[in-house]
Amino acid sequence: MNNKFLRCSNENVSGVNRRELLRTGAATALISAVSSTFPSGVFAQTSGPEVKGTKLGYIALTDAAPLVIAQEKGLFAKHGLPEMEILKQASWGAMRDNMALGTKSNGIDGGHILRPKTHLYSTGKVMQNNQPLPMYTLISLNEDCQGLSVSNEYKDLKIGTDSTALKEAFAKKKASGKDIKVAMTFPGGTHDLWIRYWLAAGGIDPDKDISTIVVPPPQMVANMKVGNMDAFCVGEPWNEQLVNQDIGFTAATTGEIWFKHPEKILGMRADWVDANPKAALAIMMAVMEAQMWCEKMENKEEMATIIGRRQWFNVPVPDIIGRIKGDINYGRGRVVKGTNLLMKFWGEKGEVSYPWKSLDSWFITENIRWGKFEPSLDIKALVNKTNRSDLWLEAAKGLGLKSTPTGDSRGIEKFFDGKTFDPADPQAYLKSLSIKRIA
Repeated sequence: MNNKFLRCSNENVSGVNRRELLRTGAATALISAVSSTFPSGVFAQTSGPEVKGTKLGYIALTDAAPLVIAQEKGLFAKHGLPEMEILKQASWGAMRDNMALGTKSNGIDGGHILRPKTHLYSTGKVMQNNQPLPMYTLISLNEDCQGLSVSNEYKDLKIGTDSTALKEAFAKKKASGKDIKVAMTFPGGTHDLWIRYWLAAGGIDPDKDISTIVVPPPQMVANMKVGNMDAFCVGEPWNEQLVNQDIGFTAATTGEIWFKHPEKILGMRADWVDANPKAALAIMMAVMEAQMWCEKMENKEEMATIIGRRQWFNVPVPDIIGRIKGDINYGRGRVVKGTNLLMKFWGEKGEVSYPWKSLDSWFITENIRWGKFEPSLDIKALVNKTNRSDLWLEAAKGLGLKSTPTGDSRGIEKFFDGKTFDPADPQAYLKSLSIKRIA
């Protein structure tokens, strides 16, 4: 379409000229052509997303469901992004490397990622040559429903939220010359922090008493089956699959460690968001709509069916469905149905989806605890640089939501062992911890 035609369409499809043209057959043909070229109208087209889509990554974990559902249900296309690609990543390390490349170098511009990755990427702590990759936290994708699972080798021990019984068992095994290996998915990521917190609360130093290893989520069950690890922390559906195959048991879900804890986020390269603000908001609105859909109990079965398909997770529905409904089969004959530990995607007014800055503060503080960040790090500055709660509110407004969260803090957080985290005083939290890497 040439510029002459565009000028003609803009000048003549509105106002007096439009009424004059409607008297002619030529006008009818012109309007038909414009409607065909711009289904949403010329003005909608000019005010829409800067691009038709981009590439987002995901790992085969249930909390990636909002991205999958947004694609499957046509929500990205609905918001003007018909060319979105949601691409499976082999591991969190592969996700990092592809994020560093960006789509300009055949990588990805964002995706379903572990919440602390925004901080770890932006500071360069886990990047090649420590080169910072500025990132934004846009949406909190879910709360709860990760698992702390243990090999059947320890099934006769009294292990639950209290990991104390493992301390002696691990010490005996270590004294016999055998390695104690505990797996997580990415250093400094959520699963690393959950299992460290749980072990340390039971008196087990995760850096001195055991060895932590990195294993991609889809490979957890197979590795425990062949005896490569004693315990692991990962998201679903892998804990449930472990139990269903009778290879190990779930000692506790992470929601029992910290109820309504945040987990994955929609994170994107800051340069892409800054260059494509309208497209970024369109992505957010599509994902937020998908979160609302995922939250509804009547959609759980369909959700499990969709994400379980070969092109997405390639996992049987029975390995997915129980825990997303709150039915927890811990193994060892313990099944609890209808719990409040199900995976949460939205909440009453989007409080699950809203990226509370206070929650970012805990993750940064916990990574200071384990030596990933220096104690002198300005926590507030890093949070303000990376957390775009302002964009979430703008996207919510675009969706017409009337009731949304306010402020940046959820307040004081409470953990299963009696510890509390006040985002206004991270140092007090650090001082209360007995096992840590800082003085």
